[in-house]
Amino acid sequence: MPSLEKNNTHQKMISAETPVKFDRKKYKDNLLLELYHNILKPRMIEEKMLLLLRQGKIAKWFSGIGQEAISVGVATALEHDEYILPMHRNLGVFTSRGIPLHRLFSQFQGKPGGFTQGRDRSFHFGSQEYKIIGMISHLGPQMGVADGIALASKLREEKKVTVVFTGDGGASEGDFHESVNTAAVWDLPVIFVIENNGYGLSTPSNEQFRCKSFADKAIGYGIEGMSIDGNNVLKVYETIKKLAADIRENPRPVILECVTFRMRGHEEASGTKYVPKELFDIWGRKDPVATFEKFLLDEGVLTEDLIEKERALIKREIEEGLEITFAELNPKPETEKELREIFKPVEIKDNMPGSGSNTNIRFIDAISHALKLAMRVHPQLVLMGQDIADYGGVFKITEGFAEQFGKERVRNTPLCESAILGAGFGLSINGAKAMVEMQFADFVSEGMTQIVNNLAKSHYRWGQHADVVVRMPTGAAVAAGPFHSQSNEAWFFKTPGLKIAYPAFPSDAKGLLLSAFEDPNPVMYFEHKALYRSISEDVYDDYYTIPFGKAKLVREGNDLTIVTYGLGVHWALEALTEHKDIRADLIDLRTLAPLDTETIFESVKKTGRVIVMHEDTLTGGIAGEIASLISEHCFECLDAPVMREGSLDTPVPMNVDLEHNFLPKERFKQKLRKLASY
Repeated sequence: MPSLEKNNTHQKMISAETPVKFDRKKYKDNLLLELYHNILKPRMIEEKMLLLLRQGKIAKWFSGIGQEAISVGVATALEHDEYILPMHRNLGVFTSRGIPLHRLFSQFQGKPGGFTQGRDRSFHFGSQEYKIIGMISHLGPQMGVADGIALASKLREEKKVTVVFTGDGGASEGDFHESVNTAAVWDLPVIFVIENNGYGLSTPSNEQFRCKSFADKAIGYGIEGMSIDGNNVLKVYETIKKLAADIRENPRPVILECVTFRMRGHEEASGTKYVPKELFDIWGRKDPVATFEKFLLDEGVLTEDLIEKERALIKREIEEGLEITFAELNPKPETEKELREIFKPVEIKDNMPGSGSNTNIRFIDAISHALKLAMRVHPQLVLMGQDIADYGGVFKITEGFAEQFGKERVRNTPLCESAILGAGFGLSINGAKAMVEMQFADFVSEGMTQIVNNLAKSHYRWGQHADVVVRMPTGAAVAAGPFHSQSNEAWFFKTPGLKIAYPAFPSDAKGLLLSAFEDPNPVMYFEHKALYRSISEDVYDDYYTIPFGKAKLVREGNDLTIVTYGLGVHWALEALTEHKDIRADLIDLRTLAPLDTETIFESVKKTGRVIVMHEDTLTGGIAGEIASLISEHCFECLDAPVMREGSLDTPVPMNVDLEHNFLPKERFKQKLRKLASY
């Protein structure tokens, strides 16, 4: 059985009887008074929020009472144009950066004056004006984002530090390991602040981890780590000030553990019954506001009169901010506005040259050429992926890129999809562009949170675009088995905020990829592995773009309509070649989001018959959604049931014969004949 000692909630808590020891050093009165103002303000706001919560005027609150010294020390020590990525209990970061209280309160209340216009809650927002990038509820992804922000600063040689917060519970997430490891390998100027308050919600530290100090974790990453008293605002300020100054000149990551205690529940509804009472007694004597106030009184920096005036000033600011917020009306729902603001507006023209030099190249070459052109046109573009530098990627698409553009912009990554996707978002936040290559589309499951919760939702939530292209080598017909052959575009098709390209020909592959890099919104760019070296086409040598949301009519006919994309286009062409008596409109969608319903509906209304095919498994695939749209909007024009075909509802088998049976190619031909004779 575990010893009683190991069952103690937090061994550092018990040793925390040591009082907070402030060392004034040579700090001037004005700095000490600034720190006092900064630490008192979030405490008074919290006290007001708890009162409003009891009165039923607000619905929820995540308290940081007891932890204010960390937020305040960090925010006060950094330069105002250096990014901070805080969490729930870091109100002091927002207030120390000078955000008007009425905007914070409107954010908390879901009012239009907040940073998310009522679309998100509490601290789930960012602000470029104040260089604060808020968290999402999934603990950990903010750390990869911090890597990207720091990388952009480092590439521009700006000598800036990025600070990202996590908790002792959040440090158990895989994102923590991925992000710290990436920062270590790339020598990124990031300070990882771990607020060790002893609990992940109600789970005590001894059930979360076994290390004695989070500073010890730094050893495994080959970086520096230190642990300090997180209730001592002077110590936090001094540590961050020194670290930041050094890191600006010598970029590298550092883990900084701040030992503290949460004096309230995880959120107020949680209560605190799971915490031994003696811990509240011990940490109550280490209250960061009360101890610092006493220190300043003893130093003669503060007087009772000054304290009274400071409290009155902050109280008035709070009341004025609340008055503005409570007077605000709730946001008025506007469907068109909601849909419009999912993406950052962009206009990309179809400027494929009508004439000019062209070269017959393969599908894979078209992608490589597009990447080279994009790297020249967008000097802030950074390519990231496993083995993409010297090795040129597993498909050799980026072969020679490292020599041509340098390893700073063509970056091999550790095997950590989530952190690198987060870093892509961070690069975009800090004014750069990012391409993240999944070695195989199947591996994207390791980074789903970053894509569907960070990249996809950021513009809708707080107006931050995500200038990230995720390249996805996809598809079967290459005998690669269940983990290298999946068609997973439907995973993203249902996620608002993502654009999806899926070309079938080299010319489209080039134009759509160049468009993806001009688009400030996140793009999932699917490229079928079986097409890489199997097809070629005359492709214009110059730079050109193809707008998203415009399908291509590959063949024309009046008998029926075929709607498909990717390898399915070539299967359909083969079927039509075999059955010359069937004259069909063959629509290559090219992009799945946005979807060109206009072209689909126009063709179906002409032919009266339609079959939709995709390589993905049949159930839950994109064909089902397209079939439903056709039935809803073209019903009166239909002369036959809307048909669809896809792969078997099984994983992708490796054996060639089994894989052939799995894929829809032959079943599509049978159904095509059936539809033609209906």
